[in-house]
Amino acid sequence: MEAELAALAATTGTTLVTLLATDTWNSMREGMVLLWRRARPDRADDVGAELDAARAELLAVRDTSDPATEAGTRDEIRAEWQGRVRRLLHAHPEVAEDLRALLAETAPAAAASPIPPAATQQATASGEARIYQAGRDLHLDQR
Repeated sequence: MEAELAALAATTGTTLVTLLATDTWNSMREGMVLLWRRARPDRADDVGAELDAARAELLAVRDTSDPATEAGTRDEIRAEWQGRVRRLLHAHPEVAEDLRALLAETAPAAAASPIPPAATQQATASGEARIYQAGRDLHLDQR
């Protein structure tokens, strides 16, 4: 059961970050606030404000920084919310079904999101080594 809740938290963190900069964001935000209101009513308003802050941070980074910084910010936000959701599910496993329903409602929008997943590539060469990296197709013609 613990592994299932951890997987659900991971999915939630990824979906949340994917939807931060989309039109579906408001549905996800409201769903998360309602989830917290059910389990931890004292924290629901704070969670809404923290979600808004995460969205503002990502949008600001996306507009002013390089892709690596944006990817790092996405990873940080994803990890932060994954941890929060995991702790919430651990303390209140009864909200897991509500969370699954929210993800099912917003997942199609997450799949259609115009924001591509972040990719990071790193390579080190020495001597006469050659490194070729590509995000998709790579065509080489060496003679």
